[in-house]
Amino acid sequence: MSERVCYFNGRIIPERDAKVSIFDSALQVGDMAFEVTRTYNGRPFRLDDHLERLWNSLTALRIQPGLTRDELAEITLDVLARNQPTEAADVDWTILHDVSRGPASGFRAYFTPDELRATVIVACYPLAEKMAQLAPAYTSGIDLVVPDQRSLPHGLLSASIKCRSRVHYQLANLQADAKLRGSTAMLLDPDGFVTEGTTGNVFFVRKGELLTPTTRNILSGVTRRTVLELAEELAIAARETDVTLDDALAADEAFVTSTSIGIIHARTLEGRPIGDGNLGPFTRQLRDALTARVGLDFAAQAEAYAARFA
Repeated sequence: MSERVCYFNGRIIPERDAKVSIFDSALQVGDMAFEVTRTYNGRPFRLDDHLERLWNSLTALRIQPGLTRDELAEITLDVLARNQPTEAADVDWTILHDVSRGPASGFRAYFTPDELRATVIVACYPLAEKMAQLAPAYTSGIDLVVPDQRSLPHGLLSASIKCRSRVHYQLANLQADAKLRGSTAMLLDPDGFVTEGTTGNVFFVRKGELLTPTTRNILSGVTRRTVLELAEELAIAARETDVTLDDALAADEAFVTSTSIGIIHARTLEGRPIGDGNLGPFTRQLRDALTARVGLDFAAQAEAYAARFA
């Protein structure tokens, strides 16, 4: 079986040969925009939306990638096609886009003129192991924990910039795990309103209404947007609003969304059961609708992958 490849600064090379300079701005200052999407049954999910969000981040960071969005889309599909034969045909993939401005300003004299350009990487990674590890959560749910670390307010750093400078998320993960092993961090902003998880958006159901935090201090997720579209189609009342921790604790249902995982319900928040702790009717309805929309049963896929690692 052949090894995986990636796109690295204009070339398709073996993944193991991709090396970023120690003087790259990504390493020196965390100055790298990124996106993560995945395939559903081998096809990228809303790739154009992910690339649009990447371009918004690049514009905010004033990074010129040296490629158009259409060119990067073509490269992405090519890299995916080259990697798919390295795994079983039913294995889906994470697709990663990473773009920095290249050599950091204090080290540019070290590089040739041809090297003074953005660092652009497109890589793929099989999802089987990650999904296998999540298999129990699709049935039993996850535990949400509020760490001490707060979300960065929009006034300090625009929430629309998705970049690799994410140490506050890492601290939140470490703090959440210290409070409850295996839990999922759910952050609050400095005003005490719920924002998001470290890798996904959060939703709550209360008195038959679907609530999700506003985009003031969060990155608007592509799957979050899809869930809101599905809620409208299903005539489920939905509202983007400020959600306090007390509001969240009083919810009848709660769930987390991301492109990688789809929808996974939360059974507890801060150690307290949410509803009866089981997958609630609204969450189930939306999860079924998402399954129909993307043509993939996340739970079934996770269970099938888990069987391979048993």
